[in-house]
Amino acid sequence: MRYTGPKFKLCRREQVDLFWSKKYDVKRNRNLPWQHGASMQRSSEYWKLLRNKQLLKRTYWLSEKQFVRIVKELSSQYSKNKQITHDFALFQFLEKRMDSIVYRAGFAKTIMQARQMVVHGHFLLNDKKHNIPSTFIQPGDKITLKKALQNSPLYSQSADNRNKVPSWIKLDKNSYTIEVLNLPQIGEIHVNSDLLKVIEFYARA
Repeated sequence: MRYTGPKFKLCRREQVDLFWSKKYDVKRNRNLPWQHGASMQRSSEYWKLLRNKQLLKRTYWLSEKQFVRIVKELSSQYSKNKQITHDFALFQFLEKRMDSIVYRAGFAKTIMQARQMVVHGHFLLNDKKHNIPSTFIQPGDKITLKKALQNSPLYSQSADNRNKVPSWIKLDKNSYTIEVLNLPQIGEIHVNSDLLKVIEFYARA
């Protein structure tokens, strides 16, 4: 099941703003939840691997079931078939989800908001209705904001506050269209976890 509790608690635990919002600024309280008596546990190698894994999973706001499938099944098999490293394949699967693409294009302030937008049917995928955020977008696919929403303050304001769009995404601000040009390239996006250690965590399990 996906976590539905207090979001700031997750940020405090990982000591990182997972949601790119001042609302979740961890500098306000740097103490970890249930801190007392946990120092020995936090120093173990397993604990470090676990925290690294949890940080990546929560950054993309995935359930454990979704995350395990991407790490242990999809990216593992894909890396063997395409003869690329497992960590590179893992990065690509995380970044080519529809909610990740919408977020990277700047339509949403957080990955959570991007997911809600997709679920609520705000976007078309290749000119067809689509509301599944976990869909893996492929090069050549186009995501378009519905015309009825293009004048909405939610999207007209976001157009002026976008971060740099990755090279694998082409954004047409006039038509509110995202075109995926290529597979995600590691190095352009800062990943706040060690992908190899995430893979190691599940290899030990």
